Amino acid sequence: MNSISVVIPLYDEVENVPLLYESVRAALDGMGREYELIFVDDGSRDGSSELLVQLAERDARVKVIQFRRNFGQTAAMHAGMQAASGEIVVTLDADLQNEPDDIPMMVAKLEEGYDLVHGWRKERQDALLNRKLPSRLANRIISRVTGFPVNDLGCTLKAMTREIAHELQLYGEMHRFIPILAHWHGARCVEVVTRHHPRRFGHTKYGIWRTFRVVLDLITVKYMIRYSLSPMKLFGGIGLLSMAGGIASGAATLWMKLGGAVDMTGNPLLLLSAFATMLGVQFLVLGLLGEVSARIYYECQDKKPYAVRKLWNFTEPTAQISAPRRAA
Repeated sequence: MNSISVVIPLYDEVENVPLLYESVRAALDGMGREYELIFVDDGSRDGSSELLVQLAERDARVKVIQFRRNFGQTAAMHAGMQAASGEIVVTLDADLQNEPDDIPMMVAKLEEGYDLVHGWRKERQDALLNRKLPSRLANRIISRVTGFPVNDLGCTLKAMTREIAHELQLYGEMHRFIPILAHWHGARCVEVVTRHHPRRFGHTKYGIWRTFRVVLDLITVKYMIRYSLSPMKLFGGIGLLSMAGGIASGAATLWMKLGGAVDMTGNPLLLLSAFATMLGVQFLVLGLLGEVSARIYYECQDKKPYAVRKLWNFTEPTAQISAPRRAA
């Protein structure tokens, strides 16, 4: 059976760590599989670090990644996912609001043939005004903008294959976009209803203020999904539209001159024509620079603009493309 890595980012959760460790261990012990618990300490200052070290000394399955300072939930999530060695990677919040007993259900769903299973806190136990309503609005906007049907992108409880976990590059607040980014990589994703509990100890470390950062990351994700491989489609299209507007404005200015207008230099349409044409040229140049940057990104890092699920009848020395090895 596939082994499991559970990645748990945390920041100042000293009251929750013992209960979390016991509940996750109980859920995984019941599955009868090899597993590891990867705690990523995001610069805690309340004693969480010392408690995690004690757990690691008692239990070899506990692994701890300790940051020098607080880098944010996305960085902690990314570090843990990259360090995971299990065939299946599960991500989980440290605040005891996710239910560890849902892990077996999500793993079973993943092994039906999916690459990523993400949770939906259908009965979310949080404050209505500053947590639930903004989350619902954000999920609707993100789903509409990206075209990815989802009810709850903010749920940390997810299960995915190790290949997907290692492929994802997360920055900013992009941990919440993991299903969308995985789908962009060709992953088969499914959403399942998971349980959710009120917070028992401490308070949330990530407030509503980060909504603005999420909006900026949404713009980035939309660009990555649609235009990262060919930026000229975006910038070139805007440039051509701008130049077309400049030409139309110039033609209108000329028509007005032929119609008897005396002063062309004072005509705002002439200024608009010059401005729109220059703006169009700038967007075309920006598109060209984006195309060059995209090629440098893929070629210098030996990245491929595609993802291969599996190969047949290829030998490693002769294959020029790579595909993940899947456990039997």
